[in-house]
Amino acid sequence: MLLKSTTRHIRIYAAEVSGEEFIPSDSVLTLDVDPDNEFTWNDDALQAVYRKFDELVEAYGGQELTDYNLRRIGSDLEHFVRSRLQAGEISYNLQSRVANYSMGLPRVASPEDEGNYLAEGGKYLA
Repeated sequence: MLLKSTTRHIRIYAAEVSGEEFIPSDSVLTLDVDPDNEFTWNDDALQAVYRKFDELVEAYGGQELTDYNLRRIGSDLEHFVRSRLQAGEISYNLQSRVANYSMGLPRVASPEDEGNYLAEGGKYLA
C-alpha cells in the first residue's frame, strides 16, 4: 500500500519514481512541492523547503513510517511554505490556473501605496 500525505502545496509519497509510476518503498520518500504552480519560486526558496523536509524526516528517524507521521511532516512543510510567502521569499503566481489564495490574499503594490507603510490593523500611514 502506498503511504502518502497530500496538502494543498505539499505532496509526500513513500515511494520511488520510475518513469511516471510510483513504486511503494519503506525507505524512500518523494516530495512534490507546489504541484499546481500556485507560487513563483526562486532556487533559494525551493532549496529551503527541501532542507526543511530533510530536517523533518531526520527528526522522525528511527520511528515507524506511518500515514500519521507523513501527514505531520506534510503539515509542517505547508506551514513552512506559508512562512516563506509571508516573508516575501516566494509570491503567488498570478498567471497560474489556480486562483485559490489559500494562504491569504496576495500583496500587490499599487501606485497609491507608494511611500506608505502598512501598520498594524491594516491602516496605511503616510
